[in-house]
Amino acid sequence: MLLSGQELADALHQSDKSVFESVFKTYYERLCNYANTMINNMDEAEEMVQNTFLNLWEKREAIQIHTSVKSYLYQAVHNHSLNQIKHLKVRQKHADYYVHHAYEAADTNTEKIIGDELAIRIDEAINSLPAQCRKVFQLSRFENLSYAEIADQLNISVKTIENHMGKALRIMRTKLTEFLALLIWLLFRNF
Repeated sequence: MLLSGQELADALHQSDKSVFESVFKTYYERLCNYANTMINNMDEAEEMVQNTFLNLWEKREAIQIHTSVKSYLYQAVHNHSLNQIKHLKVRQKHADYYVHHAYEAADTNTEKIIGDELAIRIDEAINSLPAQCRKVFQLSRFENLSYAEIADQLNISVKTIENHMGKALRIMRTKLTEFLALLIWLLFRNF
């Protein structure tokens, strides 16, 4: 029994289960394939088509079908697919935002931990320097005095200051070798 589009719509409005079953059997697989071409997920496509048919049956008395039932179903699945695509994009944006900020927070925490550990190691290395060598190093690096200014303040020669600084830097380099690679990574990772 072939019904025209309007006769089919009228039969659905009158809750004709056999017509509904016939429409379902005729279009279900095709609509699933159509939805799958849009969202690229057959399980979701099938669920979407099932919901479309469920909606058609539940609202059969109120739904106005101005075209054919086939056109109505394809348009409903099309719209549902577009909504699903939008929803997935929003979900992906939120996931990307979370992942980006989680990594950023992790990076910040990691940098803080590494920075704290490095500060401790630098302090330990400075404290391990001989007293005069430590004094020269601190005046040069922390008080930004020139070698001549340090020599005047400590009443020793500039050459002695240069020797103390060379010794201090060698000791510091040796004590901080394990952090050298980490420091390089921290300095250049954003380039």
